[in-house]
Amino acid sequence: MNEYEKKRIGKFMSLVLRHSPEKVGIELDNAGWADVNALLLGLKNKGRKLSFMQLEEIVETNDKKRYCFNEDKTRIRANQGHSLTVDLQLKEALPPVILYHGTASRFMQAINQQGLLKLNRHHVHLSSDKETAMNVGSRHGKPVIIAVAAEAMAKAGYIFYCSDNNVWLTDHVPVKYFS
Repeated sequence: MNEYEKKRIGKFMSLVLRHSPEKVGIELDNAGWADVNALLLGLKNKGRKLSFMQLEEIVETNDKKRYCFNEDKTRIRANQGHSLTVDLQLKEALPPVILYHGTASRFMQAINQQGLLKLNRHHVHLSSDKETAMNVGSRHGKPVIIAVAAEAMAKAGYIFYCSDNNVWLTDHVPVKYFS
């Protein structure tokens, strides 16, 4: 499977595992897990035939580590970014001093008024490095990186989580914590 195919199928899997499992006729459990065989069959029925080894390759080589298997690789889920109600069983974590959020410049007027909102997702996504934030922001237009005083937020009582793929998550970032 070439890189283009991996990326194309990976994006479709992201849609299915984070937002619309019904697109391939599968269900997610309360923790966001899907049966691997059901996913493979659903993908095949949608014209995206994939072997288990190819699925493993997509999971292991995804640049953002969007997906993970359970221990025996019979179930798969997205690590974060769901618009569906799922309990990823995230544990609270103390963030570093500064985290970063990448966005497009066209969103900055609203962000400067309201702060960073989770909108239709469970959390605001933050990264520990500028490069990742830049890549995220570039997907939506001219990128802007917002530095967030995460340690100060945590000291003020805001709760942070760190997903399995090292994406930092919180419910809201008020403008006063932009640094």
